Amino acid sequence: QSFLQQRCIAERASKPHAPAARQAKRLQHGFEHGLVTQQDFKVRLRRGEAHHVDGFGLAFHDGRSCRVFIDEQRASDAALADFLRRHPIRARTVMAHVRKATQGPVTLENCHPFVREWQGRHWSFCHNGDLKGFTPRLNGSHLPVGDTDSERAFCFLLQELRRNFRRRAAPHWKHVAPLLAELAGGVARFGNFNFLLSDGEVLYAHASTRLHALQRQHPFAEAHLVDHDLVLDLAQANGPDDRMVLIATEPLTRNEPWRPFAAGELRVFEAGEEVWRHTPARREAPAAHFAARLAAA
Repeated sequence: QSFLQQRCIAERASKPHAPAARQAKRLQHGFEHGLVTQQDFKVRLRRGEAHHVDGFGLAFHDGRSCRVFIDEQRASDAALADFLRRHPIRARTVMAHVRKATQGPVTLENCHPFVREWQGRHWSFCHNGDLKGFTPRLNGSHLPVGDTDSERAFCFLLQELRRNFRRRAAPHWKHVAPLLAELAGGVARFGNFNFLLSDGEVLYAHASTRLHALQRQHPFAEAHLVDHDLVLDLAQANGPDDRMVLIATEPLTRNEPWRPFAAGELRVFEAGEEVWRHTPARREAPAAHFAARLAAA
């Protein structure tokens, strides 16, 4: 599977201290000039329609809550995709996913992004890959609705975060990130585990195989798409204080400096810039305590 087709994209834009009206405009344009946009949503997804026809979804984070739109139809000609193209939504963090089913039937409950509540915030998750034999014991705090390995992995991650931080208030990302890196490395033993996870404040991105990041900030130039004859003039919609990060499996523009993740790397992004990363030194056998996590209730 390729994120050029099964895209899993997130974007953060604008500094948080901008005046509300000005910030709202920046956030809207930040999304409209992302790689999956309302303005040309159908065109961008058509490249993968021959193989990735098993549903799509978008999650829009703005503060603690998240608006989610999912559909089991092909994204390039779905009525929901057309609705989103014609009705722009302002958000600080946006995820988009186009599905090629590997586990679980083509149904609404198996479409990404998946969303759950933890610590009074909505968390969204989307995954590219295929986890073989991943059947962790879930204790009931977070349970899958559908039949995918992706949703099971999401529930497992939140379960372990909840277990570790159950006696604390909402933990800071500096405490969450190291544990998440450990968990992601363990789950990746079962197959490809490229994913994005966000609570609306920060974005966690893990590359099991392939993932690329792109930073955009002033001065903004033009963006030339790789999958369509279209050029976006980013300077028309963004100002000197704006910045954003885009994540995808493969670079989605031809003329911008996309940077690859290392295999097994986890990065954290906040307010449109990278703030933390963990790169494993080498592949190691699963630790005994991670095996215990899989079996524990």
